[in-house]
Order: sequence, then structure tokens, then C-alpha cells
Amino acid sequence: MDRTTQPDHFKSTPEQAAQAAAGALEEVSPPRPWAKRFLSPPPLILRDVGRRPREETNGKPPGSVHGDSIGVHACDSACAWRNLARVSNARNTFACLILGAYQVALDARARGGDFLNWEPLRFSAMSRTSGSRSRSPLARSGQRDSPKSPGTRAAAVHRYGELGHAPRPVFDLLLRYAVSEDGALHAEKYYRTVTEEFTATRPAFRWRQLVALARVTASEYGRPAAGMAEAREVLKLG
Repeated sequence: MDRTTQPDHFKSTPEQAAQAAAGALEEVSPPRPWAKRFLSPPPLILRDVGRRPREETNGKPPGSVHGDSIGVHACDSACAWRNLARVSNARNTFACLILGAYQVALDARARGGDFLNWEPLRFSAMSRTSGSRSRSPLARSGQRDSPKSPGTRAAAVHRYGELGHAPRPVFDLLLRYAVSEDGALHAEKYYRTVTEEFTATRPAFRWRQLVALARVTASEYGRPAAGMAEAREVLKLG
């Protein structure tokens, strides 16, 4: 799980990525079964250094990765293109998958990212500090990261997965914050993306999806969603 991706994945221009996808799809017939496994960019979130000071906006401080960040946008877009491909006819399935590859490369290169040089977060060392008791890593994951340690909560989820625990408690924990925190219009959407991607991803790599979700959740944590307090009052939830 430390090995988030190969650097070569970040060298392609959008046009080159689209051409590569088209070339790969020439060998696949029919294309629809491939739609479940094609395009999966969580490494962008696990490699993203976060917003730089010049990119700071209200609710999105330097170092944050939630909202319309490069990684979240790429993952949501890829999931959308894949779902379109899954329900389209053969011609449009090809088109959606090619456009999805184009979009991932565009997000990785054309939005100010430097993914060729940014180092992926190394979770193995950090996750050891999260403890080895059965549930302690999970207990630490529902908190905000320190700006100096942007992957601490993701490391806790990484460790939880390493220990062989079921993913459902992680989903349940992170869902609580997907609906309560201000994810800048992406919190609920990205949670849904991860639930779908986790199922579609090969078992050896699927925990990267939850690790990425934990990092995004820690980024948005502590900033209540607009209207949340009022909604709780109206529903008498205390």
C-alpha cells in the first residue's frame, strides 16, 4: 500500500493518455466489462502536497486536499465516466473511457500539479505510530490532520487495513463526517465515489481508496457544513 503508483503515469499529456486508452481498448471486446476496472486515480490524493498559499480560499487553507482538489476532482470524474461507460452502448463506452483517461491526465498536469516530483505519502512508518491494538488506529482516524503531518489520519486507516479488519467500520466512521463537514460540495460525492471504487478495485489495491478518503476527510474535518446545526435543531437531534 505504500507504493501508490508508478511515476510514468504522470508523464502523459491528456492527448497521450486518451491515445493510450484508445490503443488499449482496441484489444478489448466487448469494452463494457472493462469499465469496472478502468481508471482509478486515488494516487493523486496520496501524492498531492495540498493547496499552496496562493491557492487558499475560504474553508480551503494551505495544505488542504478536500473540495475541488486535484485528486478529489480526478477521482469523482473518473467514477462518473466509468458509470457512463457501464450503461452506454459499445460506441459510447469507448468514448467515455477515452474521455475519462483524458480527464485524469488533465487533472494531474493542467491544474498546477507537479506529480512527477511530488513524493507519495509514506504510510508504513506513520501507521506504526498509530498503535497495533485492534481498534486504536480507527479511533484516531476521525480527527483533523496537523498541517505538518498531512497523512496522519490516512496512516491510521492504512494500519487498520494492514491488521486485516473489515472495511465497513471505516466507511461508517467517515460517512459521519462526509455529511457533517463542509467538503466544498464534494464531501458526499467523494464518499460515494470511494464506495463504488472500493468495490470495483482489485483486492490488493482497494484499501488505497479508503486511505485516500481518510486523508480528504481529515482535511475537511472541523469545518461544519452550512446548515448542519439548523438541520439538527429542526430534526431535534440535539
